[in-house]
Amino acid sequence: MEKVAAVLIAVHAIADFSLQTDGMVQSKNRLQFLMLHAAIHSALTYIVLQVWICWQAPLFILLVHAAIDFNKQRCGKSTATAFIVDQIVHVFSLLALAWLSVRFSWVPDFSGIGYKPLVVLAGFIATVQGAGFLVAIFTKRLIDENNLELDGLLNGGKLIGQLERCLIFLFIFIGQPAGIGFLVAAKSILRFEEAKEQKLAEYVLIGSLSSFSIAIALSAVTRWAMGL
Repeated sequence: MEKVAAVLIAVHAIADFSLQTDGMVQSKNRLQFLMLHAAIHSALTYIVLQVWICWQAPLFILLVHAAIDFNKQRCGKSTATAFIVDQIVHVFSLLALAWLSVRFSWVPDFSGIGYKPLVVLAGFIATVQGAGFLVAIFTKRLIDENNLELDGLLNGGKLIGQLERCLIFLFIFIGQPAGIGFLVAAKSILRFEEAKEQKLAEYVLIGSLSSFSIAIALSAVTRWAMGL
C-alpha cells in the first residue's frame, strides 16, 4: 500500500505544480477549466499506475479532486493556511484511494516501471515549485501588512528561492546536508546590506527560513519514499 500511496502523491505533485499553468489556476472558477485540471490528474494517474484494467482509481481522482478544488474556489481565500489545508485534504484523499485500491484489489501493489525516477521527479517539483507557491503567499502577506517596498529584479526573489531549494534538494539527495550550511552562509553575506534595515532584514530572514525548512522536509521525505 505504501508504494501505491507514494505513486499517487507523486502524480499529484507533478500534475498540481508542474502541469497546471497560471492561466488554469486563474480560470478554475469556470467548470470546464476545473474539470480539465482534474482530468489531467486522472489521466496521469492511469498512465503511471500501469494497471490498464483499473478504471476505478482514475475515476476516483477525477471526481474527488474536482470536488476538493471546487470547494476551495467557493471559499475564495488565497492564504498560506488555505493552501496547506487544500494540500492536506488532497493527500488524505489519495491515502484513502491507496487503501481502497489495495483493499479491493484495484491495484494490489505498484509493480510498474519507473518508481524511483517518478518519486525523484515529483519530490524535486514539490520542493522547487510547490514550496515556492506557499512561500510566495506567506511573504506577500508580510509585504502587504508591513508596507515593504522591494525594488529588486522582477521575479528575482522567486528565482533565488527556486535555485536555493534546488540546491538543498541536491545536497540531501546526494547525502551531503552539510552543504546547506554553506548555502545559508553565502546568502547571509550577499544579503548583508539589507540586514541594516530591521523590517527588511526580518522579511528576508522569515522568507529564507521558511523556504529552507520546507525544502529540507520535502527532500527528506523524497529520500524516504525512494526506499519503499
